[in-house]
Amino acid sequence: MNGTGLTGGDPALLRRLNVEAVLRVLRNAEPMTLTQIGRVAALSRQTVDVVIAELGEAGWIEEVAPERSIGRPARRYRFRAEAGHVLGIDVGVSSARMVLADLDGAVVASGSADVAPGLGGPDRLEGIRDRAEAFLTAYPEVRLRGLCLGVPGIVDAHGRIRMSTPLPEWNGVDLAGIAGSWFECPAYVENDANLAALAEHWRGAARYADDFIQLITGRRSGAGMVLGGRLHRGRGGAAGEIGALAVLGWEGDAMNDVRAAPDPARIFADAQGGDTEAATRVDRFARVLAQGIAAMVLTVNPDLVVIGGGLSQAGEALAEPVRVHLDQLCLDPPQVAASTVGVEAVALGAVRLALEHLNAELFGARTTSAVGPVLHTGVAGAPATGRPLNRGAFEPPAQGSASP
Repeated sequence: MNGTGLTGGDPALLRRLNVEAVLRVLRNAEPMTLTQIGRVAALSRQTVDVVIAELGEAGWIEEVAPERSIGRPARRYRFRAEAGHVLGIDVGVSSARMVLADLDGAVVASGSADVAPGLGGPDRLEGIRDRAEAFLTAYPEVRLRGLCLGVPGIVDAHGRIRMSTPLPEWNGVDLAGIAGSWFECPAYVENDANLAALAEHWRGAARYADDFIQLITGRRSGAGMVLGGRLHRGRGGAAGEIGALAVLGWEGDAMNDVRAAPDPARIFADAQGGDTEAATRVDRFARVLAQGIAAMVLTVNPDLVVIGGGLSQAGEALAEPVRVHLDQLCLDPPQVAASTVGVEAVALGAVRLALEHLNAELFGARTTSAVGPVLHTGVAGAPATGRPLNRGAFEPPAQGSASP
């Protein structure tokens, strides 16, 4: 009935597949009856009844109020997106921005906190943890099932920091391993530009683009790429690090003149208002930025370039001069758009990545995530066996139950 070809000799695996099948059916559906679930999942009603009982006891699903009808209404069930949450953290040099979301990706809360820029490696880690814990304390009902951190640096496939120029004290640190001990749930780590790309592909300017370049430009500049609908990390996680090529000038005077200014937003506003000096500074900044973008555009020929980071708030005041210079530099210029996600892009992308890992555990490798096609990042971490926070969250599933 399940179409797997498995026999009674595979009871544990068969049970797991049945659980996954029922969860997949209910995941993004309206409440359904046992008969409807069995029909879609290709399972017998008796099997569905057993699985529903297990999942209900474990807290993953619940029975909903019956619809008005003549006679005895059939029982209907829904997936409880509130049965778990994931936390995304954008780790900056002087701040940490956090986004908390449920299992449907609906944002429950967001916030930011300052982190002293002079902290050493261990103290900075402790500071990030303390701020995340303080943030979560306001939501005692939350059961955290996954955590993801976005960092300004190159991250290997296991969540270890290979190199970070802004945070050199973290070079070589197994950040995923350390963060995995913070809240008794699995932790993942990824480059911040890559996570911003996930966010834009999920809910931002790149929702309809399969090939695009994601820029982060603010106090520093970096890039990520999505190719063929999947995040492209490269062999060691260093794809998009075009700024390391000094000849392009991304760390030079032309860009520092704007991004290190006391109020960069004022420069862009003045340029749009007709201030000649401000317009010259913006154009010089855009020209140098476009040189690095063009090197990537000429290599991968994307549909779109998304400008994110702090300076993306300038909108068309930055996007338009970049567009003009790319038109001059590229054989087949892509579209250029400012981020529509904004300053929460990295933290929201971290939520997305944590959800993908969790969905793989919930529904197995044969499905897509709740937030769209799975973007296989190759970033590993601790096994996804999240436990509740010790602050009165609902109880964990019993040992041997249907908990993913």
